[in-house]
Amino acid sequence: MRILLISAYEASSHKAWANTLMNGLAQHEWHYLSLPARHFAWRIRGNAMSFAFDPQFKPQIEQEYDLVIATSMTDCVGLKAFCPNLQNIPWLLYFHENQFAYPASDKQQGLIEMQMVTLYSALAADLCVFNSQFNKDSFFGGARALLKKLPDYVSPDWLNDTETNAQVLAVPLDMTAAASKQLAVEEGEKKASEPMKLVWSARWEFDKGPDRLLAILEELERRQLDYEIAILGEQFRSIPKEFDQIQAKFAHRIRQFGFAPSRAEYLGFLASSDIVLSTALHEFQGLAVLEAVALGCVPVLPDRQVYPELFGNHLNEKLYLYQSDLKDIQNEAERAVDLIQRIVTDDVKAADVSQYQVQVLLEHYEKLIDTYQH
Repeated sequence: MRILLISAYEASSHKAWANTLMNGLAQHEWHYLSLPARHFAWRIRGNAMSFAFDPQFKPQIEQEYDLVIATSMTDCVGLKAFCPNLQNIPWLLYFHENQFAYPASDKQQGLIEMQMVTLYSALAADLCVFNSQFNKDSFFGGARALLKKLPDYVSPDWLNDTETNAQVLAVPLDMTAAASKQLAVEEGEKKASEPMKLVWSARWEFDKGPDRLLAILEELERRQLDYEIAILGEQFRSIPKEFDQIQAKFAHRIRQFGFAPSRAEYLGFLASSDIVLSTALHEFQGLAVLEAVALGCVPVLPDRQVYPELFGNHLNEKLYLYQSDLKDIQNEAERAVDLIQRIVTDDVKAADVSQYQVQVLLEHYEKLIDTYQH
């Protein structure tokens, strides 16, 4: 099949997902278009115009295709209007996230505009696919709530068929052979090391809870626990002030501060850690956490967002999740450190996340694509 794959806001995880599909399902003829991950509000509103009319994209987008797979940032309605050749072929819309479940922020100008673009795209697509059940539920719940607020000539029931047909299919974990080798090399070091090794890997933005990370580190110090931490993740032009405080107060604990120089080194930090810690207020799949767990880290996660879906079944909910407290950061920090101490005392092992590995999930992607074969 000739497949047009569109990433309208190419964050690093979106790019990795696209490459995994193209490399793993190479029997198809892929054509990939992307726009840089910057100017978030403009990118969502303007991507159809950019793809349809910018000279660098126009020749490729005007070719004939059998299927379009687009990320949910893509303005499907605009692209279909501008590109007649894309109107009568199937569109699959993939949701890495949605615009209805972001925590409150002072940077939300134009949020309803962005929500409406995504809502239009969902209604225009042939199939919506989400990376988690939490993502799916929060999208349709938020979209219905928005429709109920609009003045007239709208109905939440318009989403019924779209939701009924929607599927959940996670982003695959593409853990290379090099990563497995790195794990084997680092495993002995893990067992021999005296301080417990923590890793926190998320975007350096407010919705990943840097204030909560700071509180947890302060609580670890209060309890005089011996630990080291690698603080990884993407950084942007505006960095929350808590990271400066963390660097100043905990320099003696930090073994890496900032984006790892390479993918191999990043996986090395994960493989050499004992515990992966999250403080996220906003998480739709938790890919960084899943990668760390696949490399042997025990997860310590708040019981909110997607984490109960991943690690909260009746067998292990007490093992990996600490009590979320959105109103009291100190209380949440204490619960997190309680869990860290229990994991160390009880020698808790990492969860099995093999169902998210690329060799498992690519089969599901292939079956999905096959349903659109002529």
